Amino acid sequence: YCTWCAIILSMCNKYGVVAPLAPVLLRSPRPSRTRHPRHPRRSHAPVHPVRTCNQERLQKRMTQTLSAPAVLSVCKLDRRTARTRAALRKALAEEIDATGDLTSVTVTGVTERAGLTRRTFYSHYKDIPDLVLHIEKEALAELRPAVEQLARVNLVELREAIDSYKPCPGATEMLRSIRKHGFYLRPLLGNGGDPAFQDKLKHLVHEVIAQRALHDLDPRALGPFFDYYLTFAISAEVGVLIRWLIGGMRESDEQMAGLMTGLMFVAPGDLYGKPIKLDVPRFALATLVLGEENND
Repeated sequence: YCTWCAIILSMCNKYGVVAPLAPVLLRSPRPSRTRHPRHPRRSHAPVHPVRTCNQERLQKRMTQTLSAPAVLSVCKLDRRTARTRAALRKALAEEIDATGDLTSVTVTGVTERAGLTRRTFYSHYKDIPDLVLHIEKEALAELRPAVEQLARVNLVELREAIDSYKPCPGATEMLRSIRKHGFYLRPLLGNGGDPAFQDKLKHLVHEVIAQRALHDLDPRALGPFFDYYLTFAISAEVGVLIRWLIGGMRESDEQMAGLMTGLMFVAPGDLYGKPIKLDVPRFALATLVLGEENND
C-alpha cells in the first residue's frame, strides 16, 4: 500500500487538505521477524496474499480520506478563490473608473476597494498587469463560443434574417454574454483601459472567422482585397461594440444586434438614396493588377 500512501499525500498537498493519515503513512514500517533457517514454517495451505486486520483498517481510513470531507474542502477552497478573484476584478474596474487610467491603478487601491489584504492579492496574482492579463484571458475564453456560433451562420440564414429585419442568428446571445460582463469589460476596453485588449479581441474574432469566411468565396476576391476587407469588417464591428459598452449599453441586446447586423451591409450611397453598385470580384482583380504593375 506504499504507492497508495504516496498518491494520497500528493493529492492532499496539491489541494491543501490536511491528511489525517499523515502520521500513519509516514511511520516507518516495523522490521519483519525472520525465522531461523533450520526451522522453516511448514504449511500445506496454498500460498496467497494475506490481508491482515491492520491493512484492512488502513485501507478503510484511506478511503475515508478521499471521501466527502476532502472533496468538500477542495470545493470550499475553489469557491473562496472564485469569490476573491471576482472581488478583485470588480475592484479593478472601479479603480480604473476612479483614476481614469489603468496605469494609475495600484495594488493598494484595488485591495482596499475589494476589502482584502495585499497578501491575499499576491497569493493570486503577481501584480496589476498579471491581474489584467488573467481577466482578459477569461473574458476572451467565455466570448469565443459565441463568436464561433456566429461564424457557423451561412449566407442563406443571414439573408433570411435580414429580409425579416432580424439580427444575425447568435448575435443577440453574444451581446447578452457581453452585457453580463460589461461592468469590467467597459473600463478595460475604454479609453483609460488596456489598448492591447482591443487588439486581442480583434485577433480572436479574426482567428475564428477567417477560415469560415473563405468558404464558397469567389476566387477573384482572394488576395489583398479579401484580407483588408476582413480587417475592416472586424475592426468596424469591434469598434461599434466598444462604443455600445462605453455608452452604458442603453440599447437592448436584440436592438443592438440588429444594428450591428445591418451596418455590415450599408454602403455610403445607401444613406443618401444613391446606392453605389460595386462589382466586388472585378474590383478586387483590378487592385491586384495595379499592385503587380507597381511591383514591375
